[in-house]
Amino acid sequence: MIRLMSDTKRVALVIGSGSVKCAAAIGLHKTLLRENIQVEMVVGTSGGALYAAMIALGLAPQQAQETSMRLWTHQVTAKHNRRSLGQILLPNAFGFDENFGTVDDTLVMERLRAAYGEKRIEDAKIPLYLTATDFEHGEQVVLTKGNLVDALRGSIAIPYIFKAHRVDGKLLVDGYLSDPLPIGVAIKEGANVILAMGFESPYQGKINSLMRYTFQVSSIMANNLLKSNYAFHSMAHHGEVIPILPQFNQHIGLFDTEKIPYVIEEGERAAEEQLPYLKKLLASSV
Repeated sequence: MIRLMSDTKRVALVIGSGSVKCAAAIGLHKTLLRENIQVEMVVGTSGGALYAAMIALGLAPQQAQETSMRLWTHQVTAKHNRRSLGQILLPNAFGFDENFGTVDDTLVMERLRAAYGEKRIEDAKIPLYLTATDFEHGEQVVLTKGNLVDALRGSIAIPYIFKAHRVDGKLLVDGYLSDPLPIGVAIKEGANVILAMGFESPYQGKINSLMRYTFQVSSIMANNLLKSNYAFHSMAHHGEVIPILPQFNQHIGLFDTEKIPYVIEEGERAAEEQLPYLKKLLASSV
């Protein structure tokens, strides 16, 4: 197994937000396993949190692929929260508050429990760090202990779609709102070589609904934050931040789980492109 020569060196895998595109992390992990490169911590946010958990728990790539295809499908948003329509039209009568969400989250909670059971973050075989956003204060929240399903539910609480999820007294929403690629968490935890897998959010071709308008605004914000994140940490960090950026030649929708095998292949391809530099870096570190 390839290890950094100094005990002070640590390799981290950071998986950013990107919904189904985050499955590319399985391809990256597959490459690292094949090359016997040890990852000493995994950080994930939003959709990336789901895959960070699978990798940290020790799921084999094929098992992770099967789990993800069962977990995230169109059905998880099929049942609408009927009260939300009343909250939009008559907020005073129905009581509009921070618990607003247009989708009933019953099924997504069932899917998360089926995939991860009663595991806790501390049960991970590789140290696991999941991030979400404190809805009340806007700050990033790093989850390192506690019920794994609750942590994941908070990290994937997409605004407008899923209501915020309370964990340890904090009302959590999607991690991408505070940081779509939490490289800083890996740096803080002592990582010197960071494999940072990020994804640009798609722009809407035609703005013909409130939801499309909202997603367009969100994409602009997230993509600019992602670019500035890479630039800042690459300049400020004394170690190495290696960007892993899968390129997709076809549209990958929010629930295109049938494209997960293709997404994994592209993740593996992106990892292969950086592999020579990564191996050289690990072999020469002192």
